[in-house]
Amino acid sequence: MLTACTHDGALHGLTVNSFTSLSLDPPLVMAAIAAASMQTEAFERADFFAVNILAEDQQHLSAHFSIRQEGRFQGIAWRPGTTGAPVFEDTLGAIECKAIQRFDAGDHRVLVGEAVAAAIREGRPLVYFRSAYATLG
Repeated sequence: MLTACTHDGALHGLTVNSFTSLSLDPPLVMAAIAAASMQTEAFERADFFAVNILAEDQQHLSAHFSIRQEGRFQGIAWRPGTTGAPVFEDTLGAIECKAIQRFDAGDHRVLVGEAVAAAIREGRPLVYFRSAYATLG
């Protein structure tokens, strides 16, 4: 899950299916957002974003943020992270990033961020594989 807070204080979030570590020095990550997504513009404007790593019992969050709707954050437990980007409660972890580069790749917009804060906890991750949610053996 990617989340951001734009300069006007508006909260934005979406489920992504493409996220990866890019570099250790400096610590960089990248995520791909469908260019047609209604959230793309917000992530273009945000200086910071957070990658929220969901636990296997948080499938509801993944599904909720994959649907285009207003009020996405209503009823969702979150807090502002160090950077101001929304960080969900009870996730396996969150990586807060300063957006440093954006570029087009096919039908997606790639967002590259430098990790500036991170937190993790023990647990089992939510897995999405072959177009379905799955659990680790």
